Amino acid sequence: MEETYLLNHPGVKKKILAGGTGPLPHFPPGTKVLVFHFQTLLDNFERTVIDDSRLAGRPAEIFVGKMFKMEVWETLLTSMRVGEVAEFWCDATVGDPLSYHRESWMMEKDEKLQMVPVLHMQGNALVKQRQFREAASKYKEAVLLLKTVQSREMPGDVDYVNLGRMIIPLELNYCQCMLELEEYYEVIEHTNDLLDKHKDCVKGYYKRAKAHAAVWNEKEARRDFNMVANLDITLASLVHREIKALSERMKVKYWEEREKYWNSPPPHAHLVLSVDLAGRSTGRRLGLAGESASSADPQPQPVHAGAGAAPASGGANERAAEEAQR
Repeated sequence: MEETYLLNHPGVKKKILAGGTGPLPHFPPGTKVLVFHFQTLLDNFERTVIDDSRLAGRPAEIFVGKMFKMEVWETLLTSMRVGEVAEFWCDATVGDPLSYHRESWMMEKDEKLQMVPVLHMQGNALVKQRQFREAASKYKEAVLLLKTVQSREMPGDVDYVNLGRMIIPLELNYCQCMLELEEYYEVIEHTNDLLDKHKDCVKGYYKRAKAHAAVWNEKEARRDFNMVANLDITLASLVHREIKALSERMKVKYWEEREKYWNSPPPHAHLVLSVDLAGRSTGRRLGLAGESASSADPQPQPVHAGAGAAPASGGANERAAEEAQR
């Protein structure tokens, strides 16, 4: 059989040794591929076998999307038909062993705990460079590692409590990055979770207060600032300055909204002009078109000026003359 290169997968060469049957199957993520046997050979003259599933006494199997052993396995197996026997040659890549990033599910407990301070230091370095989003990603990854380890401990045990304390500074650093990025609701969400578990976390209250203040939640911001002062009296002057600044911001916002409201005319407003019988012009501004006049302010009867205007009759004419004399 001829050797062919798999499309969209450079470096993978396939040789079909025995054809399969039927069309090429479709394997959506989560599909359990049928069991299969494999041999791994060295690319040398002797074709040295370094791995053989038959020696293990049972065939191998994988789930699509789970990246079993090597990611390339999915590429190879999903290119085969049922009953097919094929040989694959894959290019090897040699790199720095330290450059390989292992996923958390591949790590043992000790590896995860050793990775946390590394991520913490990387996050701090990124903060100094003002790369807050990248730093937040490092802190968040470290928190997830600790929470994964903590989930295997008994709540209330010493290890469980100690892991919870290790999470606090990482969560606070993450929230500080979110404050810098103006992701205020993200800060509120994370500090809510943190303060539910650690009700004496002064920095947690302070960061949540800053986030509430930024989104005009004055009541919540004052409450959290006051909690900071209650938990740490040495921060009373800082809290006083923050509350004063909050009051000034709320005052400015109030007057801006007031000015905006009063300078905006009501919808459909118009001016009604009329002339009473004594010849005096009057004007009333109505809020809405078609609004009825108040009974306390009777509507004057308009008259038509011009050469052919009809004179007022009877007592109305006399009253008009008397009004003019006054």
